[in-house]
Amino acid sequence: MLSRVFGFGRRAFDSLSEQEILALAISSEEDDARIYRAYADGLRDEFAQSAKMFDAMAEEEDGHRASLIELHRKRFGERIPLIRREHVRGYYERKPDWLVRPLGIDKVRDQAEEMERQAHRFYIEAAKRTSDASTRKLLGDLAAAEQGHESLAHRLGLKHVPEDVREEERTGERRQFILTYVQPGLAGLMDGSVSTLAPIFAAAFATQDTWQTFLVGLSASVGAGISMGFTEAAHDDGKLSGRGSPIKRGLASGIMTAIGGLGHALPYLIPHFWTATTVAAAVVFVELWAIAFIQNRYMETPFLRAAFQVVLGGGLVLAAGVLIGNA
Repeated sequence: MLSRVFGFGRRAFDSLSEQEILALAISSEEDDARIYRAYADGLRDEFAQSAKMFDAMAEEEDGHRASLIELHRKRFGERIPLIRREHVRGYYERKPDWLVRPLGIDKVRDQAEEMERQAHRFYIEAAKRTSDASTRKLLGDLAAAEQGHESLAHRLGLKHVPEDVREEERTGERRQFILTYVQPGLAGLMDGSVSTLAPIFAAAFATQDTWQTFLVGLSASVGAGISMGFTEAAHDDGKLSGRGSPIKRGLASGIMTAIGGLGHALPYLIPHFWTATTVAAAVVFVELWAIAFIQNRYMETPFLRAAFQVVLGGGLVLAAGVLIGNA
């Protein structure tokens, strides 16, 4: 582990021979083609045009690799040394596709352009370290190819994903994000924030005991979170509705429900009753306005209407809890 972090056991780039530089370039092109194909596979179902773009980029990398292999065969024979990015100190690294998931459209396009910038710098430095004219020419050509006018990702993006298609994909991606995360998370936050008000404040005013009130709030929040999470995950598998993974939706709903309740339960860890209650009431106010903001931001509900609905509903539940606790 330490050797990986501090670079022990790695070769310095300046110590590589011309054959090793070619071998490193071959393995790098092979890895990049594999990453682009993984991006294409991950995007194909929902973003077919962007998938075509990454398929084309993978084919371009295959062409680079074939040219490098042919040059190696002419100069050094059939045996290509095993040398990869992780063997060279300071060499750029690639994240496997599963580390950059979910594969957002803009995210993978940015990643592709960064990959090309890094490859361009590598070929420029590699060309400086070789004295053979044919090798220098190929490495220089590859550097120019990686750079393009701006980048290969940009050129292929214009070809396969014109602006109207790109905007359509962004809209679809945003819609999917809302359906999978925002909508169930918002429902959970509303349920956790509002439904736990009555039991928590009823317990607070009935017992005047902050620790007992905290336990009531903790149990209500966790119980509601588990219930909402399982309900969201079980009632719709997302295949017909298009709402996405039931596990993701269930986690979003359950976690936000628990957070909504815990927000005004945690202040009762403060031992002084009125201080704890004042802080809890302030937290409730922030929670309700946060719900109104999310409704306005993602669900396009007019802010004043969202605020009125949420604050009115929360206020009525809070008043019910206080009245019951004082009964």
